[in-house]
Amino acid sequence: MKEKSFLQSKAYDYIKEQILEGKLVPDTLYSEARLSKELDISRTPIREALQCLSQDGYISIVPSKGFMLRHLSNKDMQETIEVRCAIEGFCTHIIAGQISTEKGKQLLNELGRILDQMQMAKDLDDNLQTFIDSDHAFHLAIVGYAENDEFNQLFQRLLYLIHLTSATALSVTGRVDGTLEEHQLYYRALREGNGNDAYQIMIRHLTMPLELHGHPDGQ
Repeated sequence: MKEKSFLQSKAYDYIKEQILEGKLVPDTLYSEARLSKELDISRTPIREALQCLSQDGYISIVPSKGFMLRHLSNKDMQETIEVRCAIEGFCTHIIAGQISTEKGKQLLNELGRILDQMQMAKDLDDNLQTFIDSDHAFHLAIVGYAENDEFNQLFQRLLYLIHLTSATALSVTGRVDGTLEEHQLYYRALREGNGNDAYQIMIRHLTMPLELHGHPDGQ
């Protein structure tokens, strides 16, 4: 794919931010003309940015009309979770083997700080978005540890589908508590050097939304 122009990148980043912050909502048709006016950018870089956002899984383009936010299908959820299991499971094994190094200790400190943020957001009891943001930061830190550009880019591409999966799962009663507990168990296993336990906890944690999705009442 050719490198984005400055205006295209500006439009891409703006629209992506609007989506992730919930300022653009599902089941609404948005037009290129509106974005062009908002950003004071011509239609061509807007259109190119929308094509990139479509390829990255954020939107569905409606020909000659505009675009809508992408819906999370069962297939989307399944495939996103499978990719995450592959990447985060691999990263967990790398981390576990290096946990006593300076780099490993730095990651533990970062994960501990993020867990504190998650606990605080949970205790406030009305700040789900902050909890979700901290959840994403926890997983991004794990993926980022490997310093693999392909992993990082793929994870960024999946971010919106990850966001939708998290929001769906965390809307189930008790799932916020469960998510925090699983993160704490994972952190503890890593800290104690139990890589296999950490791996199993992570896979179980990532696949939980599939189990919840299979039972409408979350049971």
